[in-house]
Amino acid sequence: MNGDVDRLAELFLGAKRPVAFTGAGVSTESGIPDFRSPGGLWDRFDPSDFTYRNFVGSVGGRRKYWQLGRVTYPVIRAARPSAAHLALAELHRLDRLDCCITQNIDDLHQRAGLPPDKVIELHGNAGRTRCLECGAAYTRDEVHAWLDVSDEVPACPRCGGIVKPTTVLFGEPMPATELREAERRARAADLFVVLGSSLVVYPAAYMPAHAKHAGATLAIVNLEPTPLDARADLVIRDRAGAVMAAVVEEVRARAAQRESCERREALEQQSAP
Repeated sequence: MNGDVDRLAELFLGAKRPVAFTGAGVSTESGIPDFRSPGGLWDRFDPSDFTYRNFVGSVGGRRKYWQLGRVTYPVIRAARPSAAHLALAELHRLDRLDCCITQNIDDLHQRAGLPPDKVIELHGNAGRTRCLECGAAYTRDEVHAWLDVSDEVPACPRCGGIVKPTTVLFGEPMPATELREAERRARAADLFVVLGSSLVVYPAAYMPAHAKHAGATLAIVNLEPTPLDARADLVIRDRAGAVMAAVVEEVRARAAQRESCERREALEQQSAP
């Protein structure tokens, strides 16, 4: 992996607008199950029971969703940022990351230290909810506190409207603002790095294709093959956390070396007759 890590580090150092794109493989390294994998959540529950239409259309649909949420949300809440999350936050601090586009809903990029305005969440955030009637916002922790007191389906304390997590349910349109911004950032990137995504969930998976079509260098770090491997400039078949931790170390070392060389050259120019 060393040669590939070196190349990816050099790509980050040379890029002016590097963009990361993260999928479930980054979150599984934090202990959050991949619901789509064999044996995952959707092998045990019928996804058709958890559609947007069912949620907004009946109290029973909402009750079923919140029953599931009482099982899944505590797992997400208890998770901690992985090496990949921490590496991306460090790349931002080193001014080596324009933004992170993510398919994940767990808030772990922000908890790792990436500023919220640098994280574009295509599928929403499991930690936030809002009322579909008046728009009032509540944290997921607040809603679960209501559930601990009563088994009633959560309703907005202000207007009695439907309270829904900001995560995108089956059959629900993706957030238009985030989708537009993600596409804009992808097309403006000169380096686009996919981390832990199988690139089979659309329209999110169009983002690396947009970047490549616009001329970006495309790197893919994933344990399994993806549909875009043949178009990528670099493919690393490994865990995102291990790769990105090594990349950050290499970026730090090379950046320090370059800075030292630049200082030495400046001193030599100052002392030249």
